[in-house]
Amino acid sequence: MGFCPNCHEAPDGLVEWVAPATRLEAIIQNEKNDQAPRSVPISEVGSRTIERIATGFSEVDRVLGGGLVPGSFVLLGGDPGVGKSTLILQALSRIARSRKVLIAAGEESPEQIRMRYDRLGEPSGALHLMAETDLEAVLAEVVRLSPEILVVDSIQTITMPQMGLVSGSVALLRESATLLLEVAKKSGVTVLVIGHVTKDGQIAGPRVLEHLVDTVLYLEGERHHPLRMLRSVKNRFGPTGELGIFEMVPEGLREVENPSSFFLEGRRPNLSGSIIVPGMEGSRPILVELQTLVNPTVFPNPRRVAQGVSLQRLSLMTAVLSRRTGLELGGMDLFVNIVGGVDVDEPAIDLPVALSLAGSFRNLALPSDWVVMGEIGLGGEVRRIPHLAERLKEAERHGFRHAILPGGSADSSKTKKDPLRAGKMGGLSFHPVTELREAIDLLKDVGRKG
Repeated sequence: MGFCPNCHEAPDGLVEWVAPATRLEAIIQNEKNDQAPRSVPISEVGSRTIERIATGFSEVDRVLGGGLVPGSFVLLGGDPGVGKSTLILQALSRIARSRKVLIAAGEESPEQIRMRYDRLGEPSGALHLMAETDLEAVLAEVVRLSPEILVVDSIQTITMPQMGLVSGSVALLRESATLLLEVAKKSGVTVLVIGHVTKDGQIAGPRVLEHLVDTVLYLEGERHHPLRMLRSVKNRFGPTGELGIFEMVPEGLREVENPSSFFLEGRRPNLSGSIIVPGMEGSRPILVELQTLVNPTVFPNPRRVAQGVSLQRLSLMTAVLSRRTGLELGGMDLFVNIVGGVDVDEPAIDLPVALSLAGSFRNLALPSDWVVMGEIGLGGEVRRIPHLAERLKEAERHGFRHAILPGGSADSSKTKKDPLRAGKMGGLSFHPVTELREAIDLLKDVGRKG
């Protein structure tokens, strides 16, 4: 119109307004002006060897795939009081001997961190502390100090006053994580953040937080048990599924160099329902003790309790035992436990669980130098399992002399050099079984009263 319809005044007259080009039109225009980024063939992309930063903990380096990658973004989660800050402080104290490290603590004062530092007894180095929650102030210190590693403890305490967002909110977590990711990728600083977990054991905040980072680590452990386990559930620079094992002592976290001996310590021989299982944690075999107790129930509904083994697997093995071997466990309370607080979640635990239930029910115990491994199908057949040679070598290394394993393992081998074809590996003899009933018959032949 060019004027006000009420007063008919037009102080500025008509002003021309040009609509901006759409995003697609702008991209096309940039391409025409030869300003758009170009792709390159993968053959022209240079490859370089990544020099990892060793943490001084072989168990931590194992989980990370060899150490911290410069410029990576790592997220560590765990229950309150499990030892996240202790583990990080121990590792960073060793790294600070040769590299500059900055810790931005939002939950503790520098004096509190110094008290823990003195208790750990780690040597001093280029380790800098900063009690700050404002992310802008933290990044300004990063620019001034130029550290190689930045630690934020924890990301839920980060604030950005200029955005007006509440600390710990979803929007703030997303924005702060995006900004820290940009710092890691552009400046080459290794960023390690500690995150809170929910009651379900998941890292608090949006899932995009785990999608943004390069590595997600979980530190697990019972509050009243000294065992601590570090797991990797995501790792762009190495394998996932690896396990680092630590023991909580007054001086901090101590590496468990021989996990199998640690889990078998204090084992009682000739105990009915007790079976040694060579399990796999990542690429490392670990011997654990499986204990089962079968007892007549005094309740209308029998109880099923499983620790370290999934309850679904226990129910499955109970049904297979009842259907395929005639072992009636319907009126019994069943208790299954992996000694030491470790979880075994793989098919190789099937045969040990079933044989342990049968041994506890019949009060029979395998000799103390026997190990058991194998997967069981619904038809009662014993199936092959992966990494069998590694499991057997670990069992032989700890003095075991007999192994009950899937019968198809030896028959399926095509190489003459495979020791499974000979039915023996060093001082370890094999007892292959193809059905669950065969394993139970073997238990009756060699078992002792528990």
